[in-house]
Amino acid sequence: MSVVEKKPKKRYSKVNVEISNICNLQCSFCPEVQREKGMMTTELFRQVISQVAPLTDQVCLHLMGDPLVHPRLEDFLEICAKAAVPVFFVSNGVLLREKQAGLLLHPIIRQVNFSLHSFHDNYPDRDPSLYLERIFSFTERAFAQRPDLYVNFRLWNLEETRGECVKNRAILKRVFDRFASDENLAELETSALSVDVTRKKSIRIQQRLYLHFDTEFVWPSIDLPVLGETGTCHGLSNHFGILMNGTVVPCCLDKEGAIPLGVIGEKPLGEILGGTRASEILNGFRNRKLTEELCRRCQYIERFGT
Repeated sequence: MSVVEKKPKKRYSKVNVEISNICNLQCSFCPEVQREKGMMTTELFRQVISQVAPLTDQVCLHLMGDPLVHPRLEDFLEICAKAAVPVFFVSNGVLLREKQAGLLLHPIIRQVNFSLHSFHDNYPDRDPSLYLERIFSFTERAFAQRPDLYVNFRLWNLEETRGECVKNRAILKRVFDRFASDENLAELETSALSVDVTRKKSIRIQQRLYLHFDTEFVWPSIDLPVLGETGTCHGLSNHFGILMNGTVVPCCLDKEGAIPLGVIGEKPLGEILGGTRASEILNGFRNRKLTEELCRRCQYIERFGT
C-alpha cells in the first residue's frame, strides 16, 4: 500500500503582499492611503516571493490598493508560479476586462474575491449591469476552464452581524437570477436575508462560487481612541503584511505602516520576523497584552472576544 506524503505545514496561512497602494475607487469604508502612492517593482516582488514562499500557504496580492491596476500583474503571477506559492486575489472588479479575466484564470490563483459592495458605494446612482456582467462572465469561464478555482462575491457592508443590507437586494437578485437553480433559490434567498456572520459568513451558490458576508469595520488608526490594552490577534501568528516599498507590518490592517518591523531589501525577512519588536508583539498577543498603540485602537480586539 502506498503512503501519501503530507506536505509540511507552513508557518503562516497567508501573507499580504501589497503590489500597489493605488486604487481606482475610493470607498467610504476604506480610508484613503496617506503614504506615498506607488507600485512594487518586479525586482522587489521577486525578492519578497523568494523569502515568503517557504513560510506561507498562499499570498494575497493586496493590502491597500487594487492589484488589477498593476501593469506587471502577469509577470508577478509567473513569479508566484515559479515559486509554487498560490495566490489569493482580491479586487473590486471594476477594471476587469478580457485581458484581466484571462490573467485571473492563471493556475497559480487559488481564489478570486470580488468586492461587489464597492460598486454601489462609489456609484450609488449608476446601473451595475455592465460591471456585474463582466464578473458573471468571468465566473462562468472559471466554471468551464478552472473548476478548481474558488470565486467569492463579497458583500462586506452589513450594519449588524445578523440580518441583511437593503442595498444588497438588487445585486443579490441578479446573482441568484444568473447562478441559482430552481432547487436552491428559495434556500439561498432565505440564507442571504438572515445571515449571521458570527456563525457563518459564506453561502455556497453552486460549484465553487460563494457569497461572502461581513460587517463594515473601522480601520485602526493612531488618531482613534484606545479601545483596550488587553486582547489578542492573529497578526504574526497566521499572517503578516508587506507594503509596496517592502516594509513588513504585523497584520493586514496596518495600512499606513504604523508598526514597521523592517524593510525587505535592507534585512532578510527571517531576521525581521525574529526581531525584538515582532517578538514582543507576538508574545503580547499570546499573553493577551497589546504592546502597540495601533493594536489598542483596533476593533478586531473586540471581534476576538476580549
